[in-house]
Amino acid sequence: MGKEKNTFYLTTAISYPNGEPHIGHAYEAIITDTVARYHKIFGKNVMFLTGTDEHGIKMLQTAKKNNLTAKQLADKNAPLFMEMLSEVCSSHNDFIRTTENRHKNACIEIWNRMLQNDDIYKDKYAGWYSIRDEAYYEEKELTKKNGQFLSPQGTEVTWVEEESYFFRLSKYQDRLLDHYKNNPKFILPESRKNEVIKFVESGLKDLSISRTTFDWGVRVPNDNGHVMYVWVDALTNYLTGINFPNETYKNYWPANYHIIGKDILRFHAVYWPAFLLSAKIELPVTIFAHGFLFNRGIKMSKSLGNVISPSELIAKYGIDQLRYFFLREVSMGNDGNYDDDSISKRINADLANDLGNLIQRSCSMVIKNCDGIIPSIMSKLNKDDIMINSNVDRLVDRIKILLETLELNKILSEIWEQISNLNKYFSDQKPWELRKDNNERMQTVLFVTLNNIRKIAIMLLPVIPTSSEKILNLLNVDDLERNFKDIIDTNIDISGNRLGEVTPVFPKVEISDE
Repeated sequence: MGKEKNTFYLTTAISYPNGEPHIGHAYEAIITDTVARYHKIFGKNVMFLTGTDEHGIKMLQTAKKNNLTAKQLADKNAPLFMEMLSEVCSSHNDFIRTTENRHKNACIEIWNRMLQNDDIYKDKYAGWYSIRDEAYYEEKELTKKNGQFLSPQGTEVTWVEEESYFFRLSKYQDRLLDHYKNNPKFILPESRKNEVIKFVESGLKDLSISRTTFDWGVRVPNDNGHVMYVWVDALTNYLTGINFPNETYKNYWPANYHIIGKDILRFHAVYWPAFLLSAKIELPVTIFAHGFLFNRGIKMSKSLGNVISPSELIAKYGIDQLRYFFLREVSMGNDGNYDDDSISKRINADLANDLGNLIQRSCSMVIKNCDGIIPSIMSKLNKDDIMINSNVDRLVDRIKILLETLELNKILSEIWEQISNLNKYFSDQKPWELRKDNNERMQTVLFVTLNNIRKIAIMLLPVIPTSSEKILNLLNVDDLERNFKDIIDTNIDISGNRLGEVTPVFPKVEISDE
């Protein structure tokens, strides 16, 4: 028993429910969902996991401020994250909450395996700790501002001294460096890999992995005075979600991708693989660190009061429009910027004009001139027909290649290049003139245009699922013929299909100056 070649497993990071979800959470869900959907239409058996990370001191402090217990806070906020996922059309298979019993069992198992491997010992801990990051830092990593030490993330740190269990992280320094070298796709994008390698090369110290100053977490086995350090607990969720420690977890493990924010790369690319090596569990294939989203160039923060809820933006633009904007506008791995002006411009230019108008114009001609029935090829294909067909078909292999490194914005820019070519083809062929003196050629041009719209709509299913379904329904494409293999399957013929009602798929966005 083990993972089959056709099985694909990917995860988001799990979110802290100490507040409501913001657009950054939605962005990560959109990226991961798009990747999951691409692999589904490639015919893979996809497992897609997301969830909430509910332990740790941050949850306790926020709960206290709100006169709640940490569990009450988690129970209040976790459903908000589930709601957000459904608003962004996430197709995840499971939502893990780290307060569930199944998760506690997985954490205890991984702890015991690390213990059996002689990688856990008890000692005293003294050092700088950031509550906000749930992370320990060495003094050389800190900066000082107004007499206060700050972490590399700019968060406040406090000096902590307590008895603690330690993990022998130092023992794994060379093995980690070897793994990075031998697996060039383990950390993506390339630009982030170097900072991880530099950190590991500068020398790894053993890691404090338990706390005694609070009790909100998974208890250390056989030592009730300690709870597990939140990262041992949180990272293990990727195994819990596939049934670890039951052997059936191997049906999905190793994960193909952990898609996470760049601020938590160290935990995923250094601590997590070291824990797994210690527990004798295979390492994930790729850890992909995406960038942050900035509103008009400013990082969102609760203190600045510029945190935008995903629901607000979705209500304003529509979810497919928003998914398209973020995937197209932000180069994966880099930070991205958004504001009303750039969102509405992108939606109007690409979706409403380029794609929407093309669908409208070509389908309206079929309604008027072919009784609403998609015509067939009535004349020999000329070089323009052959060229546009092969250009669109060529995208199939390009998407597969670009998907390997998650270059989603490149996928979209190449698809849009072909939408632009298809628009040019339609305008150059002038079917409205052909209908006067060359009806057969007009029918051929309409078929070629609509058939390439069909192919493009399948390619866009993972990005704009609802709108792509609308386009495919309009063309009356069989539900079972909406996979990647159907794009270039010559046995699939939409001629003779009756068109549905032609209504604008992407209405233009009008944004007031307020």
